Amino acid sequence: MSFISKKRKVAETKVDGNKSYSLKEASSLVKQINTCKFDASVDLHVRLGVDPKKADQAIRGTVTLPHGTGKTKKVLVLCTPDKEAEAKAAGADFVGLDEYVTKIEGGWVDVDVIIATPSVMPKIGKLGKVLGPRNLMPNPKTGTVSNDVAGAVNEVKGGKIAFKVDKAGIIHASIGRVSFTPEKIAENSQELLNAIIKAKPSSAKGIYLKGISMASTMSPGIIIDSKAFVH
Repeated sequence: MSFISKKRKVAETKVDGNKSYSLKEASSLVKQINTCKFDASVDLHVRLGVDPKKADQAIRGTVTLPHGTGKTKKVLVLCTPDKEAEAKAAGADFVGLDEYVTKIEGGWVDVDVIIATPSVMPKIGKLGKVLGPRNLMPNPKTGTVSNDVAGAVNEVKGGKIAFKVDKAGIIHASIGRVSFTPEKIAENSQELLNAIIKAKPSSAKGIYLKGISMASTMSPGIIIDSKAFVH
C-alpha cells in the first residue's frame, strides 16, 4: 500500500473529484493544494478526440505563454561557426556542432530545447533515437529549425513552448508555477487551449476537447469544464 502524506490527504479533501471547475476556479485552487516546499510546476493535461496514429491528427504546435513558464530553459544551438556569435549573443546556453553531436550520441541531453540551422540537419538526423523520445529533435513546425537562430532563442527564452499529443491522445504541458497569481495561471492556460483548439484537424470527428485537468507537482488533479471552451 502506498503512503499518502498528511498534506496530500488535506489537499485531496479540497478537490471535489465529481465537479468540473471553471478555469478561474482551478487556477486559484491549484495554488491552495500545493504540497511541495519548492515552487512546483503547474501542468495542464488535455485529452483530445483524435487518433494520433493518423498523420493529420498527430497534433503538435507551439504557443508563446504571455507570462512564460517560470522556468529558465536551457537552450542548445547546433549551427555552423558563422552563426555561433549570433546564438551566444541571443542567450543560448550551449553553442556548437560536432562536439555536441558526439556528446548527444553518448547520451548527454542536459537541455530543454535544441535549435538547429537547416544546413546542419543532415548531421543531426542520426540523433533521432536519443532526441525523439525526449521531444528534443529540432523541427521546422515548432520553429526549432531556423536560420534566424537569434529569433528562435529569444522566442524560447521568452516563454514559447511546444506541445504534442501523445499516443493516448493527451497533450501534457507546463503552463507556470504555483508562485504565479491565479490570473497568470488562467491566462497562460487559456493561451495554450486556444492554440490547441486552433490546431484542430478537419478530419477529427465528434468531441475534440474530451477532458481538461490541471495539477501541480504531486498534487491531485482538478477537472476543468471543457464545455466552457468553444471548439
